[in-house]
Amino acid sequence: HSELDVLRTALKKHGETSTELHDTIFEGANQRKLEDYTKNDQIHIVVDHRESRSTVMRYLVNKDVLVEQQQLGVGDYVVSSRIGVERKNVDDYLQSLLDGKLFVQMRHLRDAYPRPILIVEGDGLLTKRNISQNAIFGSIASIITDYGIPLITTKSAHETADFLRILARREQEKGERAVAIRGEKTAMSLTEQQGFIVEGLPHVSSVIAKRLLIHFGTIRSLASASIKDLCAVKGVGKGIAEEIIRVFREEFRE
Repeated sequence: HSELDVLRTALKKHGETSTELHDTIFEGANQRKLEDYTKNDQIHIVVDHRESRSTVMRYLVNKDVLVEQQQLGVGDYVVSSRIGVERKNVDDYLQSLLDGKLFVQMRHLRDAYPRPILIVEGDGLLTKRNISQNAIFGSIASIITDYGIPLITTKSAHETADFLRILARREQEKGERAVAIRGEKTAMSLTEQQGFIVEGLPHVSSVIAKRLLIHFGTIRSLASASIKDLCAVKGVGKGIAEEIIRVFREEFRE
């Protein structure tokens, strides 16, 4: 509106031609640039490139959020220097639980950000797959208590986008917490590397991984263990033991 007022005033006072008007207004020393119109208080969220086609990102853009795509080492969204967010839909959550990758990802998220958050999006967490409710509740309890990561559930991508926008606004409204990428994986100690490897086994949480390593002493001994030996460890049933042995002994196929 202010620029239109300038134009109207110039036209009325000077009656200049279009060429003269252009020279007077657009080539002056005080010419404003596009950057000058950028909102200083606009919310800024960094999004992992794998989320670039997600509905969540489109909703964020439509809500006037400044979205910056980057390749994040850990997490899917970064809203401030201290908060990184991992987003999983219900299918992703359950599959990563079955694959044994869920707790590895949670540990990386916890190590990368002081205030990590997990969003589980969609319905049917307890009914969509043939997984016992106890196992699902156990995984949620472990994420919250063992890893200290709050778990937020949303019904849709729209709700996820709304939550991220409000979270980012709260963090950034006073300009005290600029968005910073902290997703680089730090070098792990030998103990951490051993735990990382064992946590990658099917249905093995950080707690069970520690029990297995304490019981068997080395990963080599663990890999050589029988079903009976594995079942001697608290929290390891026959089904989990069979999956662990299958990982160690079945031939690799491309």
